[in-house]
Amino acid sequence: MGVLELVWHGLRDSLLMAWQVWWALVLGFFISAVIQAWVPRERIERLMSGSGVRSVAWATGLGAGSSSCSYAAVAIAKSLFEKGASAASALAFQFASTNLVWELGLVLWVLIGWQFTVGEYVGGIVMIGLMVVLLRLFVSGRLEQQAREHAIGAEAGHQHHSAGEQLGWRDRLASMRAWSDVAHNFRGDWQMLYREIGVGFLLAGFVAQFDRGFFASVFIRHAPAPLPTLENALVGPLIAVLSFVCSVGNVPLAAVLWSGGISFAGVLAFLFADLIVLPILMIYRKYYGARYAVRIAALMLVTMVLAALIVDAIFSAAGLIPTGPRPTRADIFSSIAVNYKLALNLLGLAIFATLFALTARRGATDPVCGMTVDRVKAITVRRGGRTRYFCSEHCLHAFEADPGRYVGREEKPARAGGG
Repeated sequence: MGVLELVWHGLRDSLLMAWQVWWALVLGFFISAVIQAWVPRERIERLMSGSGVRSVAWATGLGAGSSSCSYAAVAIAKSLFEKGASAASALAFQFASTNLVWELGLVLWVLIGWQFTVGEYVGGIVMIGLMVVLLRLFVSGRLEQQAREHAIGAEAGHQHHSAGEQLGWRDRLASMRAWSDVAHNFRGDWQMLYREIGVGFLLAGFVAQFDRGFFASVFIRHAPAPLPTLENALVGPLIAVLSFVCSVGNVPLAAVLWSGGISFAGVLAFLFADLIVLPILMIYRKYYGARYAVRIAALMLVTMVLAALIVDAIFSAAGLIPTGPRPTRADIFSSIAVNYKLALNLLGLAIFATLFALTARRGATDPVCGMTVDRVKAITVRRGGRTRYFCSEHCLHAFEADPGRYVGREEKPARAGGG
């Protein structure tokens, strides 16, 4: 296969996989945006303050209803940690918001089957339980307090902020302002994740061009049990760390790895590892200091591998691990046809366009972080005869410290959100 042909096949397969899961992505992000917009942040902080089983349980539930963006999860957890949430609660929030969210489960189900969706959700809960039990082996109470003090003084960057309107559910359904909150959270998630998702599809499309011999050299499959399962559960996180892709962007590559021969445990360990990719490890160091960052990264790796092995053992005993032929390239990268998937994708496109149009109608660009914010709800400042709109106090303070750096940026198209 020539270079141009290889590029064409890689791009084609990436687009075909995106076509297969587009509707599931839109639906998942929509559900997440509704929850983020209509559950007040203050309530979340209050429920997660302190330590104990109750706060960890609330962190898990609230994380499952939040954005699936790994970077947003880390930033929000840092904010909650500053405000009194324990390390266990903050980490539980991160695990839940990257493993128990709607969109991840939907895309997994569509691409490789319901068993992986259930395994992902069960594994997320197992990871949280393991993390709570093992936390003090890695992080002492004194180190946790030092990390909290470091976090208070660290630069937080952009974070999602829930509008938290005090309206009943019926009133929200009829309120344009409430739907604008949903639209802006929806757009914010896409702005933070579109690179991750795009890179994930591209990686999957091009990795799929390798033949079976390549995967056979990476994954042990025919050695005596339990060596293949153990090796795959260790290799999975390593691939995740080296791929730099996290959140939903991991799912397409997970499908290709499953097709290539990695074990069920290996797929799960790969998916769990989106919180220890290299850019996020650097964020941990910035937020909490090097010692705490190293220790929580080690804790996460241990819990990820153990959770993958535990779920694999449970599913094996219950006969739930798929045993039939692995999906072929044609199965993963299905062609475009006039069928139910076309109707679902058109519906997804309509939802996507409607919500983005609502942000354009009511939105303004934050000159600091580039996010689109609702003019009615945004923090504002009047300068030079013009009103400027900000997503948070952080961005307002950055603007006031150096307005010349940001003047004129409002005229440019909104870029991806980030720190």
